Amino acid sequence: MPEELEEKTAKVVFADARESVSRAAAEVFAAFGGAAGLLKSSRDVYIKVNAVDSRPNTFTSPNVLAETVRIFKAAGARNVYVIENSTQGNFTRLVFGASGLLAACRETGAIPVYLDETGATPVFLAGLSSFVDISSFVHERLVRLRDENLYVSLPKLKTHSMSTVTLSVKNQFGFVHQASRIADHNFRLHQKFADIYGVLRPDFVLVDGLVAVTHGHYPAVANTEKCVVKADTLMGGTDPLAVDTVAAAFMGFSLAEVPHLALCSGMGIGESRLEKIEIENRALFEERRMQLTPELLDVFPPDVLILRGAERCCKEGCRRNTETLLEVLYCDHGGKGGFSILMGRGIPAKDVEKLSGRVHIAGSCAMEEWGAILTKRLGRKNVTMNWGCNNLALCIAGLCRQMKVNPLKMADYPLVRSLAALLAARARKSRAIIPPLF
Repeated sequence: MPEELEEKTAKVVFADARESVSRAAAEVFAAFGGAAGLLKSSRDVYIKVNAVDSRPNTFTSPNVLAETVRIFKAAGARNVYVIENSTQGNFTRLVFGASGLLAACRETGAIPVYLDETGATPVFLAGLSSFVDISSFVHERLVRLRDENLYVSLPKLKTHSMSTVTLSVKNQFGFVHQASRIADHNFRLHQKFADIYGVLRPDFVLVDGLVAVTHGHYPAVANTEKCVVKADTLMGGTDPLAVDTVAAAFMGFSLAEVPHLALCSGMGIGESRLEKIEIENRALFEERRMQLTPELLDVFPPDVLILRGAERCCKEGCRRNTETLLEVLYCDHGGKGGFSILMGRGIPAKDVEKLSGRVHIAGSCAMEEWGAILTKRLGRKNVTMNWGCNNLALCIAGLCRQMKVNPLKMADYPLVRSLAALLAARARKSRAIIPPLF
């Protein structure tokens, strides 16, 4: 049967945002009966933005957020909450202030909720057979009371050097408290995403595709021209897996190239077969679809030697976590080289024996094999380390020290405001893991 005659089981709508973001967002919601029809009994809306950092092109557009809030307010929403828990090395209060997301909340009357300042509830992940702590606010409102509250995911259209793409399934990782993100941020990462998807899922997904990010999710500002592609598109639907599958295809990836989407497909929760998904405004999809890459530009200091383990060196953890930061510190902050980096398991002894000077050891695998030996041989002051698979805060601390970059300069926000935000977050018992600042 020709694809156009196949019975469709899900729908994803594309809208042109070139002339008006407001009109495009309204068009997407209207295709599903309008925002009023999506509201549940409480009439409260919870919008999960993507705000890992405040660096340009890493967060959901404040304009897309503001227009989404206005649409739900006009449809009769009682309260609209905007929620996020930023990545390690950051705290959400700072990211919202520096990115413009807080300004969008104030402008529209939305209520920002900094999830790192909320309590923790353990949740069992079936595929990994382990527990993670998620925000108790999220567990109460979106798990326990999911039938009463509307949950909308607002991810940004990005590739990701560790997970291929970051869309609505990946966006939910922000519900997990930072300390619980360190374990299994390795070859098991895609399973972790799928497990979280099995616990809770958005009622609606609206993807911010004003621009698409290639070469990973965290581009150096200096490389913007190579890493950002204008798309002027919004896309969305009520089936999160279908939206992610189509958005991934829009960026040039098949389901098999995004393991966490393939794992979600195996759960039978949502549609992942492109031939079964109706793409409304397909002409726009075809006209603007692209071929992106999740791989970094790999622009590193030329005098940094990187030794990667032959037995294991997970790109989902210590490898791309470290190399992404290395690229940003070098390209945007004038970071210096003149040191070596070890990562992964199974680095040949003959290569390690040649090392001298300063060394950064990334991740527990390399630490277990070489941490004590190199510290004894080279001296404690010359060796920095970060344990775990993705301990970003310690990675920042170690690489900033090795590259002679002050971590305070990475905030892209006035120092006084940064410190005020930090004091406010600490007063509210933020669980964010940030590196030593001095």
